Amino acid sequence: VQLQASGGGLVQPGGSLRLSCAASGSILSINTMAWYRQAPGNERELVASIISGASIYYADSAKGRFTISWDNAKNTVELRMNSLKPEDTAVYYCAAQTGWGRGREDYWGQGTQVTVSS
Repeated sequence: VQLQASGGGLVQPGGSLRLSCAASGSILSINTMAWYRQAPGNERELVASIISGASIYYADSAKGRFTISWDNAKNTVELRMNSLKPEDTAVYYCAAQTGWGRGREDYWGQGTQVTVSS
């Protein structure tokens, strides 16, 4: 599985951004798509995930502001981010999971920088 992320940038507080991640390769084996982020000095954290195209999880920090969606036709997962805050500044990574348990494999896209600043 290969992942190509795009859509980061600089935005003012309160603004919006849309991140996109295109998946290619063994797409049919993907069961989970997710967005993580890592701010300087912090560990990488899960922001949102979508399992089997239906079950969705949001971190508390993302609830009510971010929306994750999977477009089957485009094999793309998007993260729409509204009401952005300076603390949302981080490198955002898309991730794909295939298999479960011991058979699980994780794939990562390149990071895309999101900076929220006035």
